[in-house]
Amino acid sequence: MGTLVHMARSRTSCTDPLTLEVVELIGSVVNRYHDEYERAASRHALTGAQARVLGLLSLEPMPMRRIAQKLKCEPSNVTGIVDRLESRGLVERRPDPADRRVKLAAPTEEGARTARELRDGLDDFAREPLGALSRDERVSLRDLLRLMLEQ
Repeated sequence: MGTLVHMARSRTSCTDPLTLEVVELIGSVVNRYHDEYERAASRHALTGAQARVLGLLSLEPMPMRRIAQKLKCEPSNVTGIVDRLESRGLVERRPDPADRRVKLAAPTEEGARTARELRDGLDDFAREPLGALSRDERVSLRDLLRLMLEQ
């Protein structure tokens, strides 16, 4: 996996300056992405959570439980978000063809258009956060992030 992964495996103190800087940088990347996404959502009078749900549904219709799992929140929160999106004509509920007892949330035509506009309205950093990295750098970063999540 290369030198970077090997270096990541070596044990370091959680208070050493390098570790603290890396943690701070990760937080800054997450905050910058979040801020840009919130700005794009507000231009469509959406909350960040509504925009995230609409973005997920633009990839594929899904049941509330699966949306909640992907967003790591309670299904009851997702129900409220989908209710608000539905009242604006951006989302509809429809039966799951595989199991008619299950309802899928799906974007309407207007919802799909809004999701595209949201993605297009993101600043370059949020739209293509890894655009400045080479393929090898992205592979190294991916491997390091996977290693962190295995801990």
